[in-house]
Amino acid sequence: MEESSSVGSAGSDSSTSGSGGAQQRELERMAEVLVTGEQLRLRLHEEKVIKDRRHHLKTYPNCFVAKELIDWLIEHKEASDRETAIKLMQKLADRGIIHHVCDEHKEFKDVKLFYRFRKDDGTFPLDNEVKAFMRGQRLYEKLMSPENTLLQPREEEGVKYERTFMASEFLDWLVQEGEATTRKEAEQLCHRLMEHGIIQHVSNKHPFVDSNLLYQFRMNFRRRRRLMELLSEKSPSSQETHDSPFCLRKQSHDNRKSTSFMSVSPSKEIKIVSAVRRSSMSSCGSSGYFSSSPTLSSSPPVLCNPKSVLKRPVTSEELLTPGAPYARKTFTIVGDAVGWGFVVRGSKPCHIQAVDPSGPAAAAGMKVCQFVVSVNGLNVLHVDYRTVSNLILTGPRTIVMEVMEELEC
Repeated sequence: MEESSSVGSAGSDSSTSGSGGAQQRELERMAEVLVTGEQLRLRLHEEKVIKDRRHHLKTYPNCFVAKELIDWLIEHKEASDRETAIKLMQKLADRGIIHHVCDEHKEFKDVKLFYRFRKDDGTFPLDNEVKAFMRGQRLYEKLMSPENTLLQPREEEGVKYERTFMASEFLDWLVQEGEATTRKEAEQLCHRLMEHGIIQHVSNKHPFVDSNLLYQFRMNFRRRRRLMELLSEKSPSSQETHDSPFCLRKQSHDNRKSTSFMSVSPSKEIKIVSAVRRSSMSSCGSSGYFSSSPTLSSSPPVLCNPKSVLKRPVTSEELLTPGAPYARKTFTIVGDAVGWGFVVRGSKPCHIQAVDPSGPAAAAGMKVCQFVVSVNGLNVLHVDYRTVSNLILTGPRTIVMEVMEELEC
């Protein structure tokens, strides 16, 4: 995991001018809707909102009731009211992500009708844009595996960029991984990824060339999206700010400017940059925001205070002193489709820097300023936040955390 750094887009003007810029923005919007829809689909499956249902002696597999979903969206603060919820779901319907099970209603209605995600019935249209997007997403996931070291901070023309890959090394990797049979085929794949806005030269000055030039992924597939972003007129790239490990960014040495959560997905991968809903990381000083999204992963950037929430430094020895005014608590936290929902910061001991009020950690009782004692039975009082984050990222989806909190006087 990396220290936090200030995020900055580089060379964006040239990619957003004229008709080419309009096409690029449309591709970005399409990608954001796909990611947002997939995250919602996974959450609804986990919470059993999507399930097999019967009507007039017929079973409709993997569907949801429109009226019940609207209730769910409001309850989970994804929509402020029913009218907004309808607009959000209509956005997904217009993009062909959801549809009425019998295709008898093109409009999403607040009634007891069955709807389904097209990905759940195999009817999702795989045009060239979607195919490129899915290919890019798969490559992204493979690059995020713990043993992969292709993405690294590197310098080009005197500027240091985070999470970059060198073109020539990336081509070698594509052939090695069986993503392409020849180097020429791998280069053609990279050209397609650039055309569809999935990768880009770090300063947006060059097309993809088999060379030592540096490139980055433009999009953080794993960042948790909020449905309300579907109604935003802003360009998706403008939303990929501080919490996006994969928007074009220069590396800054002023860590004080970073305010974003570290997004990590609760899966097997440990990310040096990002992990999927079990593994997507962005940074906030020395913190890790455990958010997840099993595949496609937008909410407006969730920001955390870069300053420690602790009133004063506390040592592990102080916590363990007999009679010290601290109480132990144990939480069992099950990562949802978005993650665990908390930020770890500090060292020896680590503490809880922030808690997402709508996340699993908050539901389990976790609060800021609690000190992390153990993770899944392993004592972590004498390690830093990186080790704690790694334990969580490489562990099971359900984590058991023991903490200590100061007793109220």
